[in-house]
Amino acid sequence: MSIALSMAAFALATSITPGPVNIVALGAGARYGLRASLRHVTGATVGFALLLLLIGLGLRELLAQWPSLTRAIKWAGVAFLLYMAYKLAVDDGRVDAPGAARSPSLMTGAAMQWLNPKAWLASVAGMGAYAASGENGIVWQFAAIYFVVCYGSIACWAWVGASLRQMLREPARVRFVNRAMAVLLAASALWLLIE
Repeated sequence: MSIALSMAAFALATSITPGPVNIVALGAGARYGLRASLRHVTGATVGFALLLLLIGLGLRELLAQWPSLTRAIKWAGVAFLLYMAYKLAVDDGRVDAPGAARSPSLMTGAAMQWLNPKAWLASVAGMGAYAASGENGIVWQFAAIYFVVCYGSIACWAWVGASLRQMLREPARVRFVNRAMAVLLAASALWLLIE
């Protein structure tokens, strides 16, 4: 297996699996449609690729020297995810309501990745496995491959959500999906506390 194929397989395994970013993409697709949810997909992908690149270019040494920084990121991430779960849980489910919530933004997607311990772990593990030598060419190659795979993976979750959109024409159904997504998001945040 070539190194590029191995990198792509690692990227797929870590990007397609359920997690906070994918749960929000699914919910955004269901509520707002694929096109509107692509802002979140793009932000999450750019945010992750930047994190991966910085880890590969030396941020992991800083984190090793200051483990309290890693704990602070973890707690900030859990708090952010619980806040997003709360916002989903209290949403009234009416898309056409005045002042109705907008789909997650580009910045929300990027922030979710930077506050997502799963993203940090995948970045450190991936760069440790493929670019431990610190060779810049390998770091950039891995980041480029990961960008493409990550975008496609998160977009798949948004597409599945958008496919469910026809079933969610009534506010009661949207509330049900929002609350289910809120429970999943809260559970994934709490899971991060016990890891």
